[in-house]
Amino acid sequence: MTSLSPPFRNVVLTGACGGLGQALARELIASGAQVALVGLDADRLAALATLAPARCAAYTPDVSQGEPMQAMAADWMGRHGVPDLVIANAGVAGGYDTAEADDLAVLRRMLEINLLGAATTFQPFLKRMRAQPRGALVGVASIAGWRGMPGNGAYCASKSGLIRYLESLRAELRGTGLTVHTVSPGYIRTALTAGNRFAMPGLLEADTAARQLLAGVRAGREQIVLPRRIGWLSRALGLLPDTLHDRLLRAQPRKPRVGEAGATAIPGLSKEPPR
Repeated sequence: MTSLSPPFRNVVLTGACGGLGQALARELIASGAQVALVGLDADRLAALATLAPARCAAYTPDVSQGEPMQAMAADWMGRHGVPDLVIANAGVAGGYDTAEADDLAVLRRMLEINLLGAATTFQPFLKRMRAQPRGALVGVASIAGWRGMPGNGAYCASKSGLIRYLESLRAELRGTGLTVHTVSPGYIRTALTAGNRFAMPGLLEADTAARQLLAGVRAGREQIVLPRRIGWLSRALGLLPDTLHDRLLRAQPRKPRVGEAGATAIPGLSKEPPR
Protein backbone atom coordinates (compact mmCIF):
# COMPACT_ATOMS: atom_id res chain seq x y z
CA MET A 1 0.00 0.00 0.00
CA THR A 2 1.26 3.48 -0.86
CA SER A 3 2.22 5.42 2.27
CA LEU A 4 0.53 8.76 2.81
CA SER A 5 2.36 12.00 3.51
CA PRO A 6 1.44 13.97 6.65
CA PRO A 7 -1.81 15.95 6.49
CA PHE A 8 -1.67 19.38 4.92
CA ARG A 9 -1.77 22.19 7.47
CA ASN A 10 -2.44 25.35 5.42
CA VAL A 11 -4.91 25.09 2.54
CA VAL A 12 -6.52 27.42 0.01
CA LEU A 13 -9.71 26.01 -1.52
CA THR A 14 -11.75 27.62 -4.29
CA GLY A 15 -15.28 26.55 -5.13
CA ALA A 16 -15.89 26.00 -1.42
CA CYS A 17 -19.63 26.68 -1.78
CA GLY A 18 -20.36 23.72 -4.08
CA GLY A 19 -21.04 20.13 -3.15
CA LEU A 20 -17.51 18.80 -3.60
CA GLY A 21 -16.02 22.04 -2.27
CA GLN A 22 -18.05 21.92 0.92
CA ALA A 23 -17.13 18.27 1.43
CA LEU A 24 -13.44 19.07 0.93
CA ALA A 25 -13.69 21.98 3.35
CA ARG A 26 -15.24 19.81 6.06
CA GLU A 27 -12.60 17.12 5.61
CA LEU A 28 -9.75 19.62 5.75
CA ILE A 29 -11.14 21.49 8.75
CA ALA A 30 -11.68 18.19 10.59
CA SER A 31 -8.03 17.28 9.94
CA GLY A 32 -6.92 20.41 11.81
CA ALA A 33 -5.86 22.45 8.78
CA GLN A 34 -6.14 26.20 8.40
CA VAL A 35 -8.41 26.75 5.39
CA ALA A 36 -9.02 29.77 3.16
CA LEU A 37 -12.58 29.26 1.92
CA VAL A 38 -13.05 30.90 -1.48
CA GLY A 39 -16.44 31.09 -3.16
CA LEU A 40 -19.30 33.43 -4.08
CA ASP A 41 -21.92 32.54 -1.45
CA ALA A 42 -20.89 34.45 1.68
CA ASP A 43 -23.51 32.75 3.85
CA ARG A 44 -22.35 29.24 2.96
CA LEU A 45 -18.73 30.19 3.53
CA ALA A 46 -19.58 31.77 6.88
CA ALA A 47 -21.36 28.57 7.95
CA LEU A 48 -18.29 26.50 7.07
CA ALA A 49 -16.00 28.91 8.87
CA THR A 50 -17.95 28.43 12.11
CA LEU A 51 -16.57 24.87 12.24
CA ALA A 52 -13.16 26.36 13.18
CA PRO A 53 -13.32 30.17 13.32
CA ALA A 54 -9.68 30.59 14.37
CA ARG A 55 -8.45 28.48 11.45
CA CYS A 56 -10.71 29.66 8.62
CA ALA A 57 -11.29 32.80 6.62
CA ALA A 58 -13.92 33.40 3.92
CA TYR A 59 -13.25 35.22 0.65
CA THR A 60 -15.64 36.03 -2.21
CA PRO A 61 -13.56 37.10 -5.26
CA ASP A 62 -14.40 36.19 -8.84
CA VAL A 63 -11.81 33.46 -9.52
CA SER A 64 -11.38 34.63 -13.12
CA GLN A 65 -10.11 38.05 -11.99
CA GLY A 66 -6.39 38.24 -11.20
CA GLU A 67 -6.29 41.29 -8.94
CA PRO A 68 -9.02 40.17 -6.49
CA MET A 69 -7.40 36.73 -6.29
CA GLN A 70 -4.01 38.32 -5.57
CA ALA A 71 -5.60 40.43 -2.83
CA MET A 72 -7.14 37.32 -1.30
CA ALA A 73 -3.78 35.52 -1.38
CA ALA A 74 -1.94 38.46 0.19
CA ASP A 75 -4.48 38.69 3.01
CA TRP A 76 -4.40 34.95 3.71
CA MET A 77 -0.61 34.68 3.71
CA GLY A 78 -0.33 37.79 5.86
CA ARG A 79 -2.55 36.18 8.47
CA HIS A 80 -1.71 32.48 8.22
CA GLY A 81 1.47 32.08 6.16
CA VAL A 82 2.23 30.28 2.92
CA PRO A 83 -0.10 27.37 2.05
CA ASP A 84 1.18 23.86 1.49
CA LEU A 85 -1.91 22.90 -0.53
CA VAL A 86 -3.89 24.95 -3.06
CA ILE A 87 -6.98 23.36 -4.62
CA ALA A 88 -8.47 25.01 -7.74
CA ASN A 89 -11.93 23.50 -7.46
CA ALA A 90 -14.17 26.32 -8.71
CA GLY A 91 -16.14 25.25 -11.75
CA VAL A 92 -19.40 25.59 -13.63
CA ALA A 93 -21.19 23.36 -16.12
CA GLY A 94 -23.92 23.64 -18.70
CA GLY A 95 -25.02 22.44 -22.09
CA TYR A 96 -23.83 24.23 -25.21
CA ASP A 97 -25.14 24.70 -28.73
CA THR A 98 -22.84 26.35 -31.28
CA ALA A 99 -25.86 27.27 -33.44
CA GLU A 100 -27.14 29.60 -30.70
CA ALA A 101 -25.45 33.02 -30.60
CA ASP A 102 -26.28 33.54 -26.91
CA ASP A 103 -24.32 30.40 -26.03
CA LEU A 104 -21.07 32.09 -27.05
CA ALA A 105 -21.27 34.00 -23.76
CA VAL A 106 -21.68 30.68 -21.95
CA LEU A 107 -18.54 29.30 -23.58
CA ARG A 108 -16.55 32.43 -22.72
CA ARG A 109 -17.65 32.44 -19.07
CA MET A 110 -17.06 28.71 -18.66
CA LEU A 111 -13.51 29.08 -19.95
CA GLU A 112 -12.95 32.03 -17.62
CA ILE A 113 -14.02 30.11 -14.53
CA ASN A 114 -12.96 26.53 -15.30
CA LEU A 115 -9.64 27.21 -17.03
CA LEU A 116 -8.42 30.74 -16.35
CA GLY A 117 -9.68 30.42 -12.77
CA ALA A 118 -7.12 27.70 -12.02
CA ALA A 119 -4.25 29.90 -13.17
CA THR A 120 -5.45 32.90 -11.17
CA THR A 121 -5.75 30.60 -8.15
CA PHE A 122 -2.20 29.22 -8.33
CA GLN A 123 -0.34 32.32 -9.52
CA PRO A 124 -0.31 34.42 -6.30
CA PHE A 125 1.09 31.54 -4.25
CA LEU A 126 3.54 29.91 -6.65
CA LYS A 127 6.77 31.79 -5.94
CA ARG A 128 6.48 31.51 -2.18
CA MET A 129 5.30 27.89 -2.27
CA ARG A 130 8.23 26.96 -4.52
CA ALA A 131 10.61 28.19 -1.79
CA GLN A 132 9.15 25.68 0.65
CA PRO A 133 10.30 22.06 0.93
CA ARG A 134 6.83 20.64 0.24
CA GLY A 135 3.59 21.69 -1.36
CA ALA A 136 0.85 20.59 -3.74
CA LEU A 137 -1.26 22.26 -6.42
CA VAL A 138 -4.51 20.49 -7.29
CA GLY A 139 -6.74 21.20 -10.28
CA VAL A 140 -10.21 19.65 -10.40
CA ALA A 141 -10.82 18.80 -14.06
CA SER A 142 -13.24 16.11 -15.28
CA ILE A 143 -13.56 12.90 -17.25
CA ALA A 144 -15.43 15.15 -19.69
CA GLY A 145 -12.08 16.70 -20.55
CA TRP A 146 -10.82 13.42 -21.97
CA ARG A 147 -13.05 13.53 -25.05
CA GLY A 148 -15.60 15.87 -26.60
CA MET A 149 -19.23 15.04 -25.91
CA PRO A 150 -22.22 16.19 -28.01
CA GLY A 151 -24.07 19.11 -26.47
CA ASN A 152 -21.33 19.64 -23.90
CA GLY A 153 -18.64 21.33 -25.98
CA ALA A 154 -18.02 24.32 -23.69
CA TYR A 155 -17.53 22.22 -20.56
CA CYS A 156 -15.43 19.59 -22.34
CA ALA A 157 -13.22 22.27 -23.88
CA SER A 158 -12.68 24.03 -20.55
CA LYS A 159 -11.78 20.83 -18.72
CA SER A 160 -9.58 19.53 -21.53
CA GLY A 161 -7.73 22.84 -21.49
CA LEU A 162 -7.32 22.57 -17.73
CA ILE A 163 -5.82 19.08 -18.06
CA ARG A 164 -3.24 20.32 -20.58
CA TYR A 165 -2.47 23.39 -18.47
CA LEU A 166 -1.83 21.18 -15.44
CA GLU A 167 0.43 18.93 -17.52
CA SER A 168 2.50 21.95 -18.50
CA LEU A 169 2.69 23.24 -14.95
CA ARG A 170 3.70 19.81 -13.68
CA ALA A 171 6.58 19.67 -16.16
CA GLU A 172 7.73 23.16 -15.16
CA LEU A 173 7.84 22.22 -11.47
CA ARG A 174 9.69 18.92 -11.78
CA GLY A 175 12.62 18.89 -9.39
CA THR A 176 11.05 21.35 -6.96
CA GLY A 177 9.20 20.49 -3.79
CA LEU A 178 5.87 21.22 -5.49
CA THR A 179 3.68 18.50 -6.97
CA VAL A 180 0.80 19.06 -9.41
CA HIS A 181 -2.25 16.81 -9.29
CA THR A 182 -4.96 16.49 -11.95
CA VAL A 183 -8.29 15.30 -10.58
CA SER A 184 -10.74 13.88 -13.13
CA PRO A 185 -14.07 13.10 -11.47
CA GLY A 186 -16.79 11.23 -13.24
CA TYR A 187 -20.17 11.96 -11.71
CA ILE A 188 -20.54 13.36 -8.19
CA ARG A 189 -23.92 14.01 -6.61
CA THR A 190 -23.90 17.84 -6.55
CA ALA A 191 -25.98 20.72 -7.89
CA LEU A 192 -23.98 20.53 -11.15
CA THR A 193 -25.25 17.00 -11.87
CA ALA A 194 -28.75 17.35 -10.38
CA GLY A 195 -30.26 18.41 -13.71
CA ASN A 196 -28.58 15.72 -15.83
CA ARG A 197 -31.06 13.70 -17.85
CA PHE A 198 -28.67 10.93 -18.86
CA ALA A 199 -27.18 7.88 -17.14
CA MET A 200 -24.43 8.66 -14.61
CA PRO A 201 -22.48 5.43 -13.97
CA GLY A 202 -20.28 5.37 -10.87
CA LEU A 203 -22.13 8.28 -9.23
CA LEU A 204 -20.24 9.25 -6.06
CA GLU A 205 -21.42 11.05 -2.95
CA ALA A 206 -19.50 14.29 -2.42
CA ASP A 207 -18.10 13.22 0.96
CA THR A 208 -16.70 10.00 -0.54
CA ALA A 209 -15.17 11.90 -3.46
CA ALA A 210 -13.55 14.43 -1.11
CA ARG A 211 -11.91 11.71 0.99
CA GLN A 212 -10.64 9.88 -2.09
CA LEU A 213 -9.29 13.09 -3.62
CA LEU A 214 -7.33 14.10 -0.52
CA ALA A 215 -6.02 10.56 -0.02
CA GLY A 216 -4.79 10.53 -3.62
CA VAL A 217 -2.96 13.83 -3.19
CA ARG A 218 -1.34 12.68 0.05
CA ALA A 219 -0.27 9.45 -1.68
CA GLY A 220 1.45 11.51 -4.38
CA ARG A 221 -0.77 10.41 -7.28
CA GLU A 222 -0.45 12.92 -10.10
CA GLN A 223 -3.55 11.61 -11.89
CA ILE A 224 -6.59 11.02 -9.68
CA VAL A 225 -9.79 9.63 -11.23
CA LEU A 226 -12.96 9.51 -9.13
CA PRO A 227 -13.99 6.73 -9.01
CA ARG A 228 -11.21 4.80 -10.70
CA ARG A 229 -13.61 2.46 -12.49
CA ILE A 230 -15.18 5.35 -14.40
CA GLY A 231 -11.74 6.05 -15.84
CA TRP A 232 -11.46 2.45 -17.01
CA LEU A 233 -14.92 2.68 -18.60
CA SER A 234 -14.03 5.94 -20.36
CA ARG A 235 -10.78 4.47 -21.70
CA ALA A 236 -12.63 1.39 -22.93
CA LEU A 237 -15.18 3.54 -24.77
CA GLY A 238 -12.28 5.49 -26.24
CA LEU A 239 -11.12 2.34 -28.02
CA LEU A 240 -14.29 2.29 -30.11
CA PRO A 241 -14.25 3.78 -33.63
CA ASP A 242 -15.15 7.46 -33.48
CA THR A 243 -18.36 7.00 -35.46
CA LEU A 244 -19.66 4.31 -33.07
CA HIS A 245 -18.52 6.21 -29.98
CA ASP A 246 -20.29 9.39 -31.16
CA ARG A 247 -23.43 7.46 -32.09
CA LEU A 248 -23.66 6.04 -28.56
CA LEU A 249 -23.26 9.46 -26.97
CA ARG A 250 -25.67 11.20 -29.33
CA ALA A 251 -28.35 8.73 -28.26
CA GLN A 252 -28.14 10.09 -24.70
CA PRO A 253 -30.15 13.13 -23.56
CA ARG A 254 -28.11 16.32 -23.63
CA LYS A 255 -27.12 18.39 -20.63
CA PRO A 256 -29.57 21.32 -20.16
CA ARG A 257 -28.44 24.66 -21.58
CA VAL A 258 -28.51 27.76 -19.40
CA GLY A 259 -32.14 28.85 -19.12
CA GLU A 260 -33.57 25.36 -19.66
CA ALA A 261 -35.20 23.28 -16.93
CA GLY A 262 -32.61 21.57 -14.77
CA ALA A 263 -29.75 23.90 -15.76
CA THR A 264 -27.49 25.35 -13.09
CA ALA A 265 -26.75 29.06 -12.95
CA ILE A 266 -23.40 30.36 -14.19
CA PRO A 267 -22.26 33.30 -12.03
CA GLY A 268 -21.14 36.40 -13.84
CA LEU A 269 -22.84 35.47 -17.11
CA SER A 270 -23.68 38.81 -18.72
CA LYS A 271 -26.73 37.52 -20.57
CA GLU A 272 -28.55 34.27 -19.98
CA PRO A 273 -29.93 32.53 -23.06
CA PRO A 274 -33.76 32.42 -23.27
CA ARG A 275 -35.68 29.25 -22.53
